Amino acid sequence: MTATPTRQPDPALADPEAVQLARAAAEEEAGEERVGDHVGTVAEDDVSATHLFEAQHAGYRGWNWAVTVAFAGPGTPLSVSEVVLLPGEDALVAPEWVPWHERVRAGDLGVGDLLPAPEDDPRLAPGYVGSDDPAVEEVALEVGLGRVRVLSREGVLDAAQRWHGGDFGPRSEMARSAPATCGTCGFYTRIAGSLGAAFGVCANEMTPADGHVVHVEYGCGAHSEVEVEGGPLVPVAEVVYDDAVLDVEANTAADESGK
Repeated sequence: MTATPTRQPDPALADPEAVQLARAAAEEEAGEERVGDHVGTVAEDDVSATHLFEAQHAGYRGWNWAVTVAFAGPGTPLSVSEVVLLPGEDALVAPEWVPWHERVRAGDLGVGDLLPAPEDDPRLAPGYVGSDDPAVEEVALEVGLGRVRVLSREGVLDAAQRWHGGDFGPRSEMARSAPATCGTCGFYTRIAGSLGAAFGVCANEMTPADGHVVHVEYGCGAHSEVEVEGGPLVPVAEVVYDDAVLDVEANTAADESGK
């Protein structure tokens, strides 16, 4: 790290004696072998400046020992205000803290793992409130039973947005090169409920989307109505006649008979 101060420190704070005082403070804190080269000086204000030294700690690449020195004016000795270890611009730092209850991500759930939904999960609503899905309500009434919680409107929209932008959405590379969309494919099975207006399940075992929720505008090369033009696999050139040279042969029998 090379410091780029916005103001120049007082000469008394940047002279060799100040650097030596700062180094001694850093070595007292970290040990002589763990304090590297002096890499910059940053003016804090009119009476203090921070000296930066490379940190020679394993696992702390790009970090610096920062020692702030100050003085009260001409004729007064320099003093050390603080000694801290700070990351530089290229330092390896720990990732941003994520609360424990938010650390599980999509795809982390394995065999035998349990992942209970939070009590206040906005994607779910109590079953007696309604599901915003006529098909779900119809089944619940017919059977006479209901689930404790069902998808809320937010949960439906969240799923639709995630599926639309996923690998089986209309903007995927496979969909952009497909000859037709899933909405016109015989292997497309529409799902029930409000999500069925835009999503279904692929039932073609020959495609990477088999068994996955696909958007109605997704598509692949295994569309049920796709056709391939017949013909030889290796192109065959048309017969070519070379008429640039004309060969003439005398008819000996005709010449002898005079005909």
